[in-house]
Amino acid sequence: MIIRPQPKSWELLFIHQGSIIGNVIGKIAFFTGFAICLQLIHHVVQPLPDVSVTAMGVFGIALSLFLGFRNNAAYDRWWEARKLWGQIIADSRAAGIEVNTYLQDSDSRRHWLGYLQMFLYFHRQQLRNEALSSPPKGWVEAEEQQRMAGAANPAAMALQQAGEHLNRLHVEGTLDDFGRLTLAKRLGRFAYAQAGNERIASTPLPFVYSLLVRRTTYLYCLLLPFALTGEVGWFSPLIAAVVAYVFFGLQAVTNELEHPFADVKNALPLCAITRTAENAILEALGEPARPAVAAEDFVLN
Repeated sequence: MIIRPQPKSWELLFIHQGSIIGNVIGKIAFFTGFAICLQLIHHVVQPLPDVSVTAMGVFGIALSLFLGFRNNAAYDRWWEARKLWGQIIADSRAAGIEVNTYLQDSDSRRHWLGYLQMFLYFHRQQLRNEALSSPPKGWVEAEEQQRMAGAANPAAMALQQAGEHLNRLHVEGTLDDFGRLTLAKRLGRFAYAQAGNERIASTPLPFVYSLLVRRTTYLYCLLLPFALTGEVGWFSPLIAAVVAYVFFGLQAVTNELEHPFADVKNALPLCAITRTAENAILEALGEPARPAVAAEDFVLN
């Protein structure tokens, strides 16, 4: 995610980070060159047939509506994912308060919160399709960690083992009925957020939307220079470049927002978010927090 102060007006022309220009520069160059070629043909070889500017205006409005709809749908996915991860942070803090309230034994508290730590690591890695790496040692037993890593869904297994640990503490008499119920409900909230994130990750926007918008954008940018050749003359390549930048740039932004968990500049900073939740757990145990994840070149990962 791009994190930077609001730029000054003159700085907007020179900011490259997060501008998507690198993703669409090839398309802009192609359609600018295409417009230049049409101008040369029109002025040197023979006049080209005119395409109605009014018709292209109506075409552009329809395309803008399609792009706006897809962009709104993609942003809704991004925002819902951010709310779900915000819930995970809030539940991590609440879990620390509750476990300190209902569990008197420090080892039991640390062990149970260790399962939540495993959940954070595994859930983030699953959403980003990363290879499962080993979280910090000492949170849970090596055998338990191996059992989680070998499960079909390691994050869900971490929550499952946390629930089993609550049952063991209840049988031992360390945890009363109300405490077990409260902490079990907290695990349910983690599971709900996990399911929401997995739903977003596994259900992209319908492919037909992307196909229709991309085809229509290419068609519009190919026809536009024919309408501009006789109307604006040699300004048509400049207008074609601006239109290509707007339409293809918006598509590129939408593609990144559609996948909020991907490791791209405009996706959610999952490493920073999980570090915040992790520090909430550490502070609940009275242990020093780890350094917050810092932005590099205005990009927070």
